[in-house]
Amino acid sequence: MGELLADNTAVITGGASGIGRAIALRFAENGAKVVVADLKEEPRESGTPTHTQINEQMDSTAVFEQCDVSDPGDVTTVVERAQTEFGSLDVMVNNAGIVGPQQPVSEIDLEEYQQLIDINLNGMFYGSQAAATRMSDTGCGSIINISSIAGILGYSELSPYCASKGGIRLLTYSLAAELGSKGIRVNAIHPGVIETTMTKEDVPIIGSETGEQMEQLVPLRRFGTPDEVAKTALYLASDLSSYVTGESIVVDGGLVNTA
Repeated sequence: MGELLADNTAVITGGASGIGRAIALRFAENGAKVVVADLKEEPRESGTPTHTQINEQMDSTAVFEQCDVSDPGDVTTVVERAQTEFGSLDVMVNNAGIVGPQQPVSEIDLEEYQQLIDINLNGMFYGSQAAATRMSDTGCGSIINISSIAGILGYSELSPYCASKGGIRLLTYSLAAELGSKGIRVNAIHPGVIETTMTKEDVPIIGSETGEQMEQLVPLRRFGTPDEVAKTALYLASDLSSYVTGESIVVDGGLVNTA
């Protein structure tokens, strides 16, 4: 099939670690030039920075751009970096996010709530806005928003996180309807429990008793890997999905269907 993203440039927010890192590596493997946007270069999992690994081990090119997605100026700078460094922006992956407060709603600090919304939801809007502005000039492009099954089901004591992820879903639908006439496709991916530092530390599911019980509810009887999400993103970024827009693709081993 060859390199699915040859001659394409992709921006991936939260690209230093976890799912974002896997997407960046999978895109580079398929010929894309990559702008890795994150607060820090070092992956949370430890090891070689994403852009360094691409430059040293793959037949592709990547750069790192420090970015706080809650700052629209930072996000615009990242998109401009793609244009100045590689000459185009073909794929925008809005992936950066945090878990935030895990408490009863009556106990949630409003500043922490606002921080989560600024990163998880507003950051997606800023990224989509900046990308759409650039892509409108060329009449094509793919915007991919990484949401969560928490934006479909809702979970107790995770109300801010679930609200932000649910918002991403409808933001995606709205943008797909608006931008389709400009040749821009917009889709969302809703991962289930994926084996990352976030699910091991921030929301300690992996390795916990609760996690073991949840794993048995997954029809495939296991949790997912970051690369399994990355392969879905590759499909949405490439011409394999040229007639796909406004979709929410769930990558969860079938968990949502059993809820």
